[in-house]
Amino acid sequence: MSAPATTPDLLYSQEEEDLRAAVRDLLADRCDAASVIARTESGEPHDRTLWKSLTEDMGLAGLLVPEDRGGQGASHREAAVVLEELGRAVAPVPYLTSAVVATEALLAGSGEEAGRLLAALASGRTVGVLAVALNTAPGAAVPTARVENGTLHGEFTGVADAQAADILLVAGADGALYAVDTTADGVTVDPRVSFDLTRPVAAVTLDGAPARKVADDAAEAVERALRAGAGLLASEQLGVAEQVLTETVGYLKDRKQFNRPVGGFQALKHRLAKIWLDVVNLRAVARAAADALATGSADAPTAVAVAQVFASRVAVHATEEAVQLHGGIGMTWEHPTHLHLKRAKADSLAYGTAGRHKERLAELVDLRTPLG
Repeated sequence: MSAPATTPDLLYSQEEEDLRAAVRDLLADRCDAASVIARTESGEPHDRTLWKSLTEDMGLAGLLVPEDRGGQGASHREAAVVLEELGRAVAPVPYLTSAVVATEALLAGSGEEAGRLLAALASGRTVGVLAVALNTAPGAAVPTARVENGTLHGEFTGVADAQAADILLVAGADGALYAVDTTADGVTVDPRVSFDLTRPVAAVTLDGAPARKVADDAAEAVERALRAGAGLLASEQLGVAEQVLTETVGYLKDRKQFNRPVGGFQALKHRLAKIWLDVVNLRAVARAAADALATGSADAPTAVAVAQVFASRVAVHATEEAVQLHGGIGMTWEHPTHLHLKRAKADSLAYGTAGRHKERLAELVDLRTPLG
C-alpha cells in the first residue's frame, strides 16, 4: 500500500552533494568526451572499466537495495544524483537499466533466487536487464515469453544494454517473472544500430532458454521497474541539459564576433535565459519524482508522469540550442555536443514519450478529454 502524499523535499542533502562530487571527479578522470566518442566508434560500446569503478569500488549499483539484501540501503534520491552526473558525461554504462530498472524488478520478488540475483546486481559484478523495449512506458502492455517445461520462448526488440547483460529478466506468459542467463543455450542477443551509441539496443531471442522464477507477479514487478526507470530518467535528462547549458555559456563567453564576445548579444542572452529557466524547472520536477519514489508517496505515479512530460522537451530543446549556438563546430563529430543531443533524443522516447505520459497523467488526475 502506498504511503500518504507528503510535501516533496526538492533540496539536496550534504550527503547527496558529497556523492555528486565523488561521482563527478571519477567521471572527469575516466569519462572525458574524447574517450566516449572513441568508444562509440569501437566494437565495445560499454565501458566496463568505468562500470567497475562506479559499482565495485564506489558501491553505486546497490543504492536501491536494502543493506540486509546486499546493498547500500540508500534511496532513489541518491540514485538520481548519480544519474545526473552520468547524464552530464553521457557515460556508456548500464546504470539506469541494471542498477535501477532491473534492480527494482527484483525487489518485487521475495524468493531465494531473487535475493541471490539482487545481491549480485548490487555488487556490480552482474549486470541485469529487463527484457522490454526501451520505449515501454509504465502501465503499457509488455511482451511475454511462452513458458514450456522450465524454458522460455519469445522475441524481444529494442532492449537497451542487452549486450552488457549477464542476466535477462523476462515476463512469462504464465504471469511470473523469470531470470535467464545470457550465456545459456537458446539465448541470442543481436545488436541493432542505435541512435544513441552510448546506450545501445539489441533484439533478444529466447528459444528454449532455461529460466528460474524470481517473482510470482511479473506485471507488478515490471510496473514498479518502469515507474522507477521513467522517474529517475528525468534526473539523467537534467544532467544532460545542465551540461550543455554550462558548455554553451562558456563557449559564448570566449567566442568573439565583431570584436566582442558572442554571448554579449541580447538575442543570444534571451535564448540562454530561456534554457536556464527550463533547466531550473526541470530540476524541481526531477527532484520531486525522485523524492516521491524514495518515500513511497501515493503521488509517485503522478510525479513521474509530470517529470517525463517536462523533461523530454527541456533536454531536447537545450541540446538542440547548444548545437546551434556552437555554430559550425557544434556540427562536427569531434565536438561532444552531438553525444548529448542523441542522448536527449533517445531519452525522449525511453520509458514512454511525453505524449504517453500526458495521457497517463490525465488518467491519474481524472482529467477527461473534451470528447470524454
